[in-house]
Amino acid sequence: MDDVVLWIVVGTALAFDFTNGFHDTANAVATSISTRAMPPRLAVGLAASLNFVGAFLSLAVAATIASGIVDANYITPSIVFAGLIGAIAWNLATWYFGLPSSSSHALIGGVVGSAFVAQGPKAVYGAGIVEKVIVPALVAPVLALIVCALAISLTYRIVGRRHPGPVTRGFRLGQLVSGSLFSLSHGTNDAQKTMGIIVLALVSNGNLSEGADVPTWVVLSAATAIALGTYVGGWRIIKTMGSRIIKMDPAQGFTAQTVGACVILSASHAGFPLSTTHVMTGGIMGAGAAKRLSAVRWGVAGNIAGAWVLTLPASAAVGGLTYAVVALFGAHQAGPMVVSILLLLLLTAAFVKRIATGRTLTAEG
Repeated sequence: MDDVVLWIVVGTALAFDFTNGFHDTANAVATSISTRAMPPRLAVGLAASLNFVGAFLSLAVAATIASGIVDANYITPSIVFAGLIGAIAWNLATWYFGLPSSSSHALIGGVVGSAFVAQGPKAVYGAGIVEKVIVPALVAPVLALIVCALAISLTYRIVGRRHPGPVTRGFRLGQLVSGSLFSLSHGTNDAQKTMGIIVLALVSNGNLSEGADVPTWVVLSAATAIALGTYVGGWRIIKTMGSRIIKMDPAQGFTAQTVGACVILSASHAGFPLSTTHVMTGGIMGAGAAKRLSAVRWGVAGNIAGAWVLTLPASAAVGGLTYAVVALFGAHQAGPMVVSILLLLLLTAAFVKRIATGRTLTAEG
């Protein structure tokens, strides 16, 4: 029975990874699509492929998630399951409203919230959250904004007197490289978060010892799930990132992607579970503000920042509430199974209702 619960957790983790992919597709492709450097499906397909490859390049972030945020000695598969539900719920809510929030922080918040409700503060590494989550969350978007503003200012000085046609075509070609680099960096950071969660579940269930290497099947399955999610694409958020923050030109798109990729690759090397959303949004704002402050739609930027602030506490609250519901039915075995069945029924009902609504609209049309 424990193995059944474990596989429910693994399946839920891969479902989160899929939502992470379609939620964060915009980070990799919105700038390329907005500047017409690539057609949408080509951009999404390339991003999906490079997300898959990037997942194999480094495992430092996976190690941080597995051991640096919560104490594995107090974690059970049910706690991990509840945390994942909290993260998925926040991803779906922000996707619905088209807000580019952090899937990474949703995942961390969900697991921290469920661990706190289940075991109390002893299960949570407060210093680890501050050092590896909150500080990078504050520094990364500001750093990306400043570096991108400086970079685009220098770029405009270099190409300012040249004919705009060749310059535009050159930067669009450059976005093929910068967009690919960003997609690769996204895979090195975001796919590993799911790997870390699965490893945490395996350790808590006794299938792995703490500090063991990430199994190959975990790497492969997480890479596949995020790649598939990326290919499906979160088009609501792509619109927000690509056109609602600033009206972007190819030079700005190229600069934002290049700066974002450099920041994320550095964080992945250091083992920081950085929000790729924060980095890219900061870069886009910097690229717009350097041209002129009024180029940035600060109202939209404020809504995005509000979602950032709410992500950790909101996902933690849902994770904690989910664990409380799981515990009502039996936290060891029955709870995750009952909650999984209830969630599947709710999703099926929502899917059937959507199909019925679509048929009604078609018939009326």
